[in-house]
Amino acid sequence: MRIVFFGTSFFAARILAKLIENKYQIAAIVTRPDRMKGRNLQPSPPPVKEMASKLSLNIPVFQPEKASAPEFADVLKGFEADLFVVVAYGEIIKKILLEMPRLGCINIHASLLPKFRGAAPIQRCLMEGEKESGITIIEMTPQMDAGDMLAIESIPVAEEMTFGELDDELCELSVKLLFKVIGQFQEGKVVKVPQDHALATLAPKLTADEEKIDWNRTAGQIHNQIRALSPFPSAWCQVKIGNDVKRLKIKKSKVVPSPNARPGTLLSFGKEGWTVACGEGALRLLEVQMEGKKAMSAEECIRGIHHPVAMII
Repeated sequence: MRIVFFGTSFFAARILAKLIENKYQIAAIVTRPDRMKGRNLQPSPPPVKEMASKLSLNIPVFQPEKASAPEFADVLKGFEADLFVVVAYGEIIKKILLEMPRLGCINIHASLLPKFRGAAPIQRCLMEGEKESGITIIEMTPQMDAGDMLAIESIPVAEEMTFGELDDELCELSVKLLFKVIGQFQEGKVVKVPQDHALATLAPKLTADEEKIDWNRTAGQIHNQIRALSPFPSAWCQVKIGNDVKRLKIKKSKVVPSPNARPGTLLSFGKEGWTVACGEGALRLLEVQMEGKKAMSAEECIRGIHHPVAMII
């Protein structure tokens, strides 16, 4: 079976590596163009391109600005693919491509569809405090994440689980389900189950504004925000240390009981931990990254601070 793989993210790169490792026939790889990043605005390749380079693959890698542009569609036709596999690619695939492969296009989506359709399903799942997540493999249609389901499986989500941890578990589950679905295509035994569109919810791309912590929110809401953004890009707040104001990224936290106190009040800062009052309840900081420093435990960070500390609302 000849497969053209579309993907951009680190999640997609790991799935590509598993396909290669298991000897699937990848005819071509399509990923997004390099983007300028860093202070010096140097071109940075997407993780899928980096993975292809790391594995020294003798497979053509394409980086079109628009994959569905007619001129690139003509290029893809030449590969005579049986199946397109799309994973976190970052562009809506249009009809001109959806109808091209012999068996169609399939997409790995990191949610239990029809819930959390969109660009940030894992983060939105955690932000909303969901108790389970999962993977759905769908047949792609012109409507975003609305195609028939070919496979779906759920996993529990622990209260302390971060984006990075859930991302890893869902990636492993994706590989298992993808191999299963490809096998069903090979055997002509694919089963398609329509989604209940009335139950659809959206998971739009995160904005920079959603990274800043508002201590007026409940401890549970802030905790979910922190774990949804950990380890990157990270939820953050500002702290005053002596006369300096620093940005503090919070990587891990825990909800704890709290006496009535003004949101942002420092309830403890020392051997008893780093605890901040919220609009309801309190949050104990477990892992933090002070501006200009590496990530470390809150205990280690406290030991390195020798001036009065206050949270900035």
